[in-house]
Amino acid sequence: MDHQPKFFENLSGTGKAIGVLTSGGDAQGMNAAVRAVVRMGIYVKAKVYFVYEGYQGMVDGGDNIVEVSWESVSSILQVGGTVIGSARCKSFRTREGRLQAACNLVQRGITNLCVIGGDGSLTGANLFREEWSGLLEELAQKGKIDEEAVKKYAYLNIVGMVGSIDNDFCGTDMTIGTDSALHRIIEVVDAIMTTAQSHQRTFVLEVMGRHCGYLALVSALACGADWVFIPEYPPEEGWEDSMCVKLSENRARKKRLNIIIVAEGAIDCHNKPITSEKVKDLVVQRLGFDTRVTILGHVQRGGTPSAFDRILASRMGVEAVLALLEATPATPACVVSLSGNQAVRLPLMECVQMTQEVQKAMDEGRFVEAVRLRGRSFENNLNTYKLLSHKIPDAELPKTNFNVAVLNVGAPAAGMNAAVRAAVRVGITEGHKMFAVIDGFEGFSRGKIKEISWGDVGGWTGQGGSILGTKRTLPAKYLEKIADQMRTNNINALMVIGGFEAYLGLLELSAAREKYDEFCVPMVMVPATVSNNVPGSDFSIGADTALNTITDTCDRIKQSASGTKRRVFIIETMGGYCGYLANMGALAAGADAAYIFEEQFDIRELQANVEHLTEKMKTSIQRGLVLRNENCNENYTTDFIYQLYSEEGKGVFDCRKNVLGHMQQGGAPSPFDRNFGTKISAKAMQWISKKLQETYRKGKVFANTDDSVCLLGMRRRNLVFQPVAELKNETDFVHRIPKEQWWLKLRPLMKILAKYKTSYDVSDSGQLEHVAMHSPKEAETGAI
Repeated sequence: MDHQPKFFENLSGTGKAIGVLTSGGDAQGMNAAVRAVVRMGIYVKAKVYFVYEGYQGMVDGGDNIVEVSWESVSSILQVGGTVIGSARCKSFRTREGRLQAACNLVQRGITNLCVIGGDGSLTGANLFREEWSGLLEELAQKGKIDEEAVKKYAYLNIVGMVGSIDNDFCGTDMTIGTDSALHRIIEVVDAIMTTAQSHQRTFVLEVMGRHCGYLALVSALACGADWVFIPEYPPEEGWEDSMCVKLSENRARKKRLNIIIVAEGAIDCHNKPITSEKVKDLVVQRLGFDTRVTILGHVQRGGTPSAFDRILASRMGVEAVLALLEATPATPACVVSLSGNQAVRLPLMECVQMTQEVQKAMDEGRFVEAVRLRGRSFENNLNTYKLLSHKIPDAELPKTNFNVAVLNVGAPAAGMNAAVRAAVRVGITEGHKMFAVIDGFEGFSRGKIKEISWGDVGGWTGQGGSILGTKRTLPAKYLEKIADQMRTNNINALMVIGGFEAYLGLLELSAAREKYDEFCVPMVMVPATVSNNVPGSDFSIGADTALNTITDTCDRIKQSASGTKRRVFIIETMGGYCGYLANMGALAAGADAAYIFEEQFDIRELQANVEHLTEKMKTSIQRGLVLRNENCNENYTTDFIYQLYSEEGKGVFDCRKNVLGHMQQGGAPSPFDRNFGTKISAKAMQWISKKLQETYRKGKVFANTDDSVCLLGMRRRNLVFQPVAELKNETDFVHRIPKEQWWLKLRPLMKILAKYKTSYDVSDSGQLEHVAMHSPKEAETGAI
């Protein structure tokens, strides 16, 4: 069933008018969504209008609804909140209010609305759409519009995007603003940890989430909190005792601090609220610990949007315009959202109904059901948290007599330590003895290997770099010595966390199985590299942190450029031959161009870019940003491009260059990398346990099939184990990149948003899906 590819160039917005508004509570990334809608709308030749102050502005009309230009949304990508304002609106809840709003829209010919907000805002939009024809008839009867207008503007199309820091909307993995809110929480927790450590204190942190515990749960996972309270999963009867036992046990294990995270809507199993003050009083009375409460409040909504939110919102904004262009009178109002790594469209009311079902289940005390309705990623988060936070007493642990070794290979990547911690703790829970290898394969060959315990990895999630130490050395030249160490320490399985070298290393070890029986054991690789160049996975641990570093730096550079006017910056990013960081960094920072190895370019293209920037300097946006991947072309170096731009731009703009270098590898891991590392590694460890049982025969482990050496990767919507032997065909070994890379599909997006004419294949989008109720089985294979 081979469809013709569908290109957006064939979709025209001529004669259409799109109104964009933000409504409800603000969220970081809303501006990126507004910018994408405006630019994509103008790009397809539609008229685009800002509706200021949400529905209130739509009802008030006048200067609140204005047509905008390309430049209107310049420099808003990096600003938190919403520049077009948002207000709670009582009058839109009345029919009179909606009548007035309809009148204001029809006068400007607006029949397409893009609403960015929470479920309340989207439900309001849907009601407005259903009443539209009735409202127009009433306006005609009152003589406010003519019959011609009633016919011409007979239908209202609505597309929603969910902007909410709580991530409380069913049908979408991540709502716009959630990742940024997690950044704010984690920044605070990291800062609090240092002071708590100094004074041996217990901190109770209250985070937002009246009806949804996502922020509390994920930040607890990301900082290794001792206890978490969320509305969907109230603690069992007698939780006061178990919590106090756990806190004192942790202190006894030489842990100098305790962190307890409370969602503002936390409840006990009788639906009674659990407040941060109540938790504090309990700890002080029972244990006498020095305890402080910190309520994060609106800090979580503020600050600049993270790279993830900017890219998410930009993708959703473009998708929303496509959905409006393709909408027919029969199309139901839809929301554009993200499932795994894919943009999808879902019927708005199905999502709203399911979101309301969760609340209903919680009100009625059906908590297991509430967690299931929240979706796969929420359920996975909860299961992983339960797995990693509570140490089972040694006496109750199963004993498998298997020894599993964990090592880091390649360059350091933020989030590696979170992955090691998860592997060690899950391994111990499954009954294995866990061993840590210091300094990669090289350290392995020298016998740098030691047993590692549950407590040894405490507090590792927030640490950048690689605590175990990592080397790029491949195992081939040490095979004999590594085999000796495997035999001496009786290692029955290997978990390798690293980048392209880790992948090559596993290929070498599996090739050496013919000669050495020691390598006939289950081996799994978890991808961790800032370059994101490992075949078999859309994402690798560390890439998100590096992307945020690049985005932050670009923001600062843009600010310095807007001060001097008429300046273009050339910025070199890492990534080897893989253009992921340059391309996605360009999308997140609003760059004018990104030069990458995967898309060959010549002098004509460089010339066109210079001309494009010269044109741009004539507008009110007098600065430019160009990203270049370090290995995109051996002759067109960063210096060459800098000199070319300097010469060609003489008299129009001047140039500066910046090589970001190793700062991209360092720093505290972002919430995404901590979580991704934790979850993917826990899953890999469970796979090892399963394989060990399958391959244990006559008192020893023997595994020599291809499917016993796997790479665990994120593919579109799922986490999948893939034999490394099968990934060989997908790999360009010379340039150390996968032959096909999903993010190249987002390349036109950056060009469109920078006003370049380009072709964009939109075959993937367009089908309206239904909100899937997942089965419990799916949760195991499922999303991150």
